[in-house]
Amino acid sequence: MSDRQQVVRDCYDAYARSDRSLIEPHISEALRFYSPRDDGIDRDTYFERCWPGHEMFSGYEFKRLIEDGDDVVVTYEATRVNGTRFRNTEVLTFDADDKVARVEVYFGWDLT
Repeated sequence: MSDRQQVVRDCYDAYARSDRSLIEPHISEALRFYSPRDDGIDRDTYFERCWPGHEMFSGYEFKRLIEDGDDVVVTYEATRVNGTRFRNTEVLTFDADDKVARVEVYFGWDLT
């Protein structure tokens, strides 16, 4: 596994552990975060808007982790603390300092 793939795993692990200190060193100051609900928000807004969601997740199972140039594409199945699950795909782009500088979230679906 590459260093960048491990960084991606560590970022999701931070959510599962509810430990922001695990993700902060990996996120660029110049972060841009995109999702169907977020149009290129910056790092501060990401932590204000998205980080509080960590309380909803208890774990992630990686289905796909593909490195292509500066991108790591990850498909995961997440488990919410209430036991329900869902699947998403995200593209994390790294900068020259090997920090996550861009995230694109593609919402998947609920799992049974």
